[in-house]
Amino acid sequence: MLALSACALPIEPAESGLTAPVRFVAGGGAAAPALGPDPAWWQAFGAPDLDRLMAGAMAGNLDMAASIARLRQADAALRIAGAQLLPFVDASASVARTRGTSSTPGTPANAGRQYGGSLSASYQIDFWGKLAAQQQSAQDSVSAAEFDIGTVTLATQSSVAVTLFDLLGAQEQLAVQQENLRTAERTLLILRERLTVGTATGLDVAQQETVVAQQRGQVPPLRRTIEADTFALATLSGLMPAEVTVAAQRLATIRVPEIAAGLPAEVLTRRPDVRQAEANLAAASADVTVARAALFPTITLTAEGGLQSIALQTLLRPGATIYGIGANIAQTIFDGGQLRAQLEQTRARREELLANYRRAILAALQDTETSLSALANDRESVTLQAARVDAAQRAFAVADAQFRAGTIDLLTLLITQSNLFTARAALAQAQTSRLQSAAALFIALGGGWTVDIARQTRTRTAS
Repeated sequence: MLALSACALPIEPAESGLTAPVRFVAGGGAAAPALGPDPAWWQAFGAPDLDRLMAGAMAGNLDMAASIARLRQADAALRIAGAQLLPFVDASASVARTRGTSSTPGTPANAGRQYGGSLSASYQIDFWGKLAAQQQSAQDSVSAAEFDIGTVTLATQSSVAVTLFDLLGAQEQLAVQQENLRTAERTLLILRERLTVGTATGLDVAQQETVVAQQRGQVPPLRRTIEADTFALATLSGLMPAEVTVAAQRLATIRVPEIAAGLPAEVLTRRPDVRQAEANLAAASADVTVARAALFPTITLTAEGGLQSIALQTLLRPGATIYGIGANIAQTIFDGGQLRAQLEQTRARREELLANYRRAILAALQDTETSLSALANDRESVTLQAARVDAAQRAFAVADAQFRAGTIDLLTLLITQSNLFTARAALAQAQTSRLQSAAALFIALGGGWTVDIARQTRTRTAS
């Protein structure tokens, strides 16, 4: 057996050839290791609807259900591949009635029964490691399927968080827009009163009516966004559109957790998409070994034994024993280049998956760097936009008082009013972007997902 194992063809290791950087560029220069995010990372935001919708998505998302089914398929394929390494045993029993042809006219032919039973076994010697490589490929495919669950899980969690924050942001902007509309309508009412007494012109009223119409026109798109996001959340949870409702929550009341990025190498280990690409590459490497081994002879041992008799009472006697044993070696002489083409195909497939693995690594680093940068800039943007709103609010309060007193013209009021409306919308957009960037950073860091979670999921669904 040692001699046979020494003849097995090696499997090329699944290595990317890339070296992870020491630290993240956008991580503030910190290179200290950090624990991965909590698997329930979304609870740190303190948003009840996010907790509820995320729980519903983790239980009812159909993409996750499909990925779990793919894992079960991979498990079955692994058992099939493992069975090829074991002997194949087959048992059979037979009883037959036969009648021959009589050579004498008018004389009946001889008739009789025949009884038999046999046990046969065959075993293919894995001389070149082909069967072991097939099993290894199947095992790597199981790992890839486990990591696929993680990839789909994180994608689902990201979609739920980003969609919900977009919905809450649209609700916030809708509330802001309705307040802007009320402000514009109050100014229009003042101008119409002045028009009746001759202290305002028809042009003044028409200008403010344009502002009011503009503010009203921005309401339907926001309602459309809210409805579309609600329907999307229903699909993510595996529900009908009418089964999901989201209560309004001010963006300022949602916490933005502090997130430590840690080391790039740690992130690459936690990211299921990177691990999935690595497992796919490993499976392809084993497939190359399988294709190489197919070029060599196949050696099979066979054995068969049993009993056969024309009388049931003599079936168990020594004279009814039959047996056979043999060895078979098969080698393809000419196949038109099929086996070598299959080898080239598997090698090209491995090169493709190697490129995918490298791209997954670079994409993971890019995602993390981008999310770190976005979150830092969005935090600064929220601070600046909040200060802008405060200044615009004060300016409009002064301008409104002066306009009522008749010390400034309408144009000055319209400018300060427009500045306030724009600042309010910009603050809501910045708050939404900050929340979405925080969720994106959790996902970029692996979201707290582990292989154990996938295995627990598989155990629950199997039971």
